[in-house]
Amino acid sequence: MQGTVATYDASTRSGVLLLDDGTELAFPTRAFDASGLRLLRLGQRVRIERDAAGEVVRVTLPTMA
Repeated sequence: MQGTVATYDASTRSGVLLLDDGTELAFPTRAFDASGLRLLRLGQRVRIERDAAGEVVRVTLPTMA
């Protein structure tokens, strides 16, 4: 699943993504920390991984494996 960064707080390393259908999806600090990224920019395209409960567990760049 992919989305676009709508908000990102560098101090908490969390934010909100905008999915292609217009749905907003918050991601927690642990999902950003699992990515290995150092920062995100507003409008940046990202890939989202969720667990069985639907929680975001990782946010990465679409080009990362």
